[in-house]
Parts: sequence; C-alpha cells; structure tokens
Amino acid sequence: MKRIGKYSSCIWLVMMAAVVCVLANPGSASACASCYGKSDSPLAAGMNWGIFSLLVVVGGVMGTVASFFIFLARKAASVAAGEADGAASGTLSAQQFEKSE
Repeated sequence: MKRIGKYSSCIWLVMMAAVVCVLANPGSASACASCYGKSDSPLAAGMNWGIFSLLVVVGGVMGTVASFFIFLARKAASVAAGEADGAASGTLSAQQFEKSE
C-alpha cells in the first residue's frame, strides 16, 4: 500500500476497526425503530405527515419556478409579436418611430 501522508496507516487501521465492530454486532446496523417497528404507531404517522409536508413545500417551490418561466416565455412571445406587428397593437418600435418622422 502506497503511503499518502504521515497518518495514512493510522486512519486505515481505525477504519478497519470500525468495520470489524459493525460486522461483529449486526443488530446495531438494523433499521430504525420507526421503519422497523409497527406501521400504525404515532411515530410512523408523524413521519408520514412530515414526508407529506416536505413534498408540499418542494412541489410549491417547483411550481413557482415553473410558473415564472412560463410567464417569461409568454412575455417574450407577446413582445416579439408586438415588434413584428406594431401597428396592429397600437405601439411603435423605436425603428418604426424613426421611420415615421
């Protein structure tokens, strides 16, 4: 094994000791009590409500961002249509104003 730093062998030894400890006691690596236990407990119901509320917040933010980009696309289309057909909308672009003088 190639040494990278002064303490690389010490870090490797500590990591291997942690792996051995986890493998020696697999019960501590199980799922949490709320996931592994009863699904009708108040803890599981609270977790479900927490997940639902986070989904609502994330969906709201994504919807707001999407509606902003839809607004920008519609605004750009209306501006482009106004420049192409300035006489129909009753407004003149800068170039059309200069030509009319």
